[in-house]
Amino acid sequence: MAGHSMTMSQTERSALWKQRVFEAAAGMTRYLTEQHGGRDHGDWLRLCAQMFADLPDDADSAGWQRIFFRAQALMERFLLTRYGHGELKGWADANAEVHRYVERDNGNGALDPALRIARQAELYSSDHRVLDAGPDRATIEIDHCGIWDYRERARARGVPITLDSPCEYCTHAIGANVAAKGFQSRYTLIDGANGHGCRWEITAPTGAPTMSADESSCAG
Repeated sequence: MAGHSMTMSQTERSALWKQRVFEAAAGMTRYLTEQHGGRDHGDWLRLCAQMFADLPDDADSAGWQRIFFRAQALMERFLLTRYGHGELKGWADANAEVHRYVERDNGNGALDPALRIARQAELYSSDHRVLDAGPDRATIEIDHCGIWDYRERARARGVPITLDSPCEYCTHAIGANVAAKGFQSRYTLIDGANGHGCRWEITAPTGAPTMSADESSCAG
């Protein structure tokens, strides 16, 4: 099936990395406030100091990628060690409420959240293509997810990796972001000859019934 992949300039890549750092950190602050009454706020503030140490210049895309990945890994460990694996969805939902306001709507309907997924895939040089690119329905396929590759390189550098699979959080986060923008989503995880990947179908509310989770799991 024909499709097209996303390409971005270094300026666009840096801007999205910074936005993703903001969404995740602001979402965690919201999550801790609403779900745990600000509990562990001292430890959270100390973690923020660690997350935001040695920030790069605004145009340094690779530097902001490093900051995002370090922050994400530290927040995952913070969350799981204090509240457990079952709280991942709550954090994702809180992030999505931030995403609702900071992610620009371009008037393309279901294509807008699909393109956000594509942009995130491109940040990790994932093999991906956008299909069914319309206002009522859009699909993105990721044949090889570069997040898996980046995680293993980071693990080798000593970055703490808590989750067995990035899909454990990523599927919650993408689904919640799509819902926050008023659309429905269903996904399928792929573990094939090209490695780990996924397929997301985004529809307008009048489209097919939503599926917020898939029973499949990535091997990892």
